[in-house]
This record gives sequence, structure tokens and C-alpha cells, in this order.
Amino acid sequence: MTTSADLTTPAHIAMFSIAAHGHVNPSLEVIRELVARGHRVTYAIPPAFADKVAATGAEVKTWHSTLPSPDADPSVWGTTLLDNVEPFLDDAIQALPQLIEAYAGDEPDLVLHDITAYPARVLAHRWGVPAISLSPNLVAWEGYEEEVAEPMWAEPKKTARGQAYYARFEAWLAENGITEHPDPFTGRPARSLVLIPKALQPNADRVDESVYTFVGACQGDRAAEGTWSRPADAEKVVLVSLGSAFTRQPAFYRACVEAFAGLPGWHLVLQVGKHVDPAELGDVPANVDVRSWVPQLAILKQADLFVTHAGAGGSQEGLATATPMIAVPQAVDQFGNADMLQGLGVARHVPTEEATAETLRATALALVDDPEVARRLKEIQAGMAQEGGTRRAADLIEAELRQRHA
Repeated sequence: MTTSADLTTPAHIAMFSIAAHGHVNPSLEVIRELVARGHRVTYAIPPAFADKVAATGAEVKTWHSTLPSPDADPSVWGTTLLDNVEPFLDDAIQALPQLIEAYAGDEPDLVLHDITAYPARVLAHRWGVPAISLSPNLVAWEGYEEEVAEPMWAEPKKTARGQAYYARFEAWLAENGITEHPDPFTGRPARSLVLIPKALQPNADRVDESVYTFVGACQGDRAAEGTWSRPADAEKVVLVSLGSAFTRQPAFYRACVEAFAGLPGWHLVLQVGKHVDPAELGDVPANVDVRSWVPQLAILKQADLFVTHAGAGGSQEGLATATPMIAVPQAVDQFGNADMLQGLGVARHVPTEEATAETLRATALALVDDPEVARRLKEIQAGMAQEGGTRRAADLIEAELRQRHA
């Protein structure tokens, strides 16, 4: 049988990302698939993720980043919009010379990049090769700028600090031959593969599908992350995880223990991250398993409920495994994801300040016993399976390569 791989000459594809779990993990299976199809794939990433990337078969090109460590406390990112965005520009400016040197004489045929990898688009422009964004979260729709971006930036753009940020960004782009304004440069790629289910995209009917293609979750088998066995006496299993960054929430974890430990037949798996000492939770009963890290997907395939921060990765894993969710968002896009999940009829959005043991318990019991929630989850799960995932993403990347060489 002839496959798309048979129709494409092996190429050099370069992927660029930052050292953050939520930005690297979504791309890994796509990279693994491209390598398996015979392409030479290089992946530019800081050393903290070198081993994880190398496991896909890609060649790692390491560079030094000035961004906070992936395991740093989230408070290091500050509290304002400019606090959040300035580090990415600083990092991009200092990273570009490193990446130019790393790829000297080894320019790729095509660039893939995470949405935060600003140097990647600059490099693609310098090299005269196509660039494809791999978006791990929601993308802009027609009207996004007027409805979201402009109101969000209205006040910062009036400040000297905000004006200096834009002036520096525009000067950096101009130095590299790019006249595009920073806003469309960062938010409006020429081509994008969206690595979330379309069900999680706000205003999906207004997304330009000539630019953005939703391929859904690209998860792989995750066998390397380990396995998990459901306890024989567990009638219900609930997984609690706030992801990898916003995990310093001991009071919330204590509420989860109080909510679920006393429910007959329930087993609680509680991931507390690296910033919380399990001793802060006090004595926990035998049906509570406290860990700093868990093989999340393996557990979700056997779980009855997922209490999640509603990050893009966790949200789509909950949908892919048809697991009802209690969404307790902590930052950035998680609040919007929580509302999307609730709107889909598969989750309840519970703000952190309202996540008492009583509320969590009552919400959990209502969700796991609701046949309509189960029906909606199965419907969404089936729709996600049709989006194509890893194989479709690789097919579309190869299509861009063929188009370039046509």
C-alpha cells in the first residue's frame, strides 16, 4: 500500500520550542512520527528537555535559555501582562544568535515551531523556508483582536514600559528583515496545526481553516511514562492534578483528601507536584495515594473522575479518555478551558476559592452518576478520533514539503 511517506522525499525538518512541559509534550508524537517516516528532524530545545526530545529519534540542538526553569515557582513570572511577555522577547533576542550558529550550514527544508518560539519564525524568514506553528492551545478567530487582544493590551500600551516593549520587538524584527507588527507576528501564523480538539476551541466556527487545521490530541502510547493499576477494591477512582507549574496548593489538596477519602469505595490519586511536601497534608488514609508525579494518561484511562487545572493538555486527555472533570483553573488559558468544558456538558468549573471539601464531594457525585455527562463524553471522544491526531499532523507537514518542491 502506498502511504504519504512514499510520496515525500526525506527532508530536514527543524522544530523549535521552549523548556516547558505544556509546550514540548504536545509536539513529541508528531516529531516521533516524522522521524519514523524517514525525515531528518532536528529539535532546538534547552538542555532540561534534551533527553525527552532525543527519545523521539530527533537530533537535539541545545541552546541556553533565560526563561525561568520549568520547575520554578510560578510567582517568578510576576503578576502583570508585561511581566508575562517581556521574558519571552528577552529570551528570543538572546537565543537567536545561538540558533543561527547551531544551524550554520545545516539549514532545514521546513520549520516547525511552538507558539512561544519567536526565533523560529525569524529563522524561517532568513532561510526562505516555510514555517508551521504547532499550537498546543487555542488559536485566534476572526474578531479575536477586537474582542480579546485589544482590550487586554489597551492599558499596557499606554505606559512607557509597554511602548518600550513594542519598540524593542519591532526593532528586533526589522533587524532581521521583517516588517510585520509584533502582534500578528506572534498571533497570526501563515500556517498552523492545532494540537487540541476543535471542541476546546472558543468560537471555532470563526477560525480560518485555510490557516488553522485542528488535528486534535497527538498522545502516543506514553508507555515510557510508566503504568498504573487500579486497586482491586476501588469502585471509583479520582485523579487530582494541577499540572506541572501551578501546584503549590496544600490547602486545596487537603480539601481533596477530606472530600474523597471518606467516600466508601473511592480511591484518590493525588499529584501534588514538586513544591508541596506530602507531610503538609497530615495523615492520609490508605485509599489516598499522594505522589509528586503520576503517569496521568495511564490513570485517566481507568479513572472515573478527573479534578484538573484545565490546562490544554489535561483538558484534552480528560476528553480523550471520556472522563468527567471538575475544573479548578489556576492561570492564563485555564479559565477559558474550564468554561469550555462546562459548556460542553462534561465538567463543572469550580473556582479555587470555592473548592471546599463539601463542594468537591457534591460535584463529584453529581458528575459520575449523570448519564448525560457520560453520553456527551462518548460523543466528543468519537469526534476527536476523527480529527486524525499524530498521523494527520505528519501528513499535513509532508504536504507542505511537497508543495515547496512542486
